[in-house]
Amino acid sequence: MNSIHCAIYKGHKKYDSYLFVEKKDDFSRVPDSLLEMLGRLELVMLLELKENKKLAQADPVLVMKALEENGFYLQMPDKTEPLKLAGSKPESHHLPKI
Repeated sequence: MNSIHCAIYKGHKKYDSYLFVEKKDDFSRVPDSLLEMLGRLELVMLLELKENKKLAQADPVLVMKALEENGFYLQMPDKTEPLKLAGSKPESHHLPKI
């Protein structure tokens, strides 16, 4: 498994979630419940995955394996990052009273 082509989509119902599939617009191996959870899908990019090519939030070897075995890979937001909310106010830092 040296490289594999895939299409990456973002879901509009789940913030910062990305669905990798083997072929552009082919969701035949993706469970209906997952497609419903993600909502409308928007193509982000077509990509050639390589074992030694770094991805932002996933191990390319695991993604490639999931694509071959399941036909898709779901990348969810990193739980360790603070939740990013549109329009949220910055956290205010008050000095303690003495």
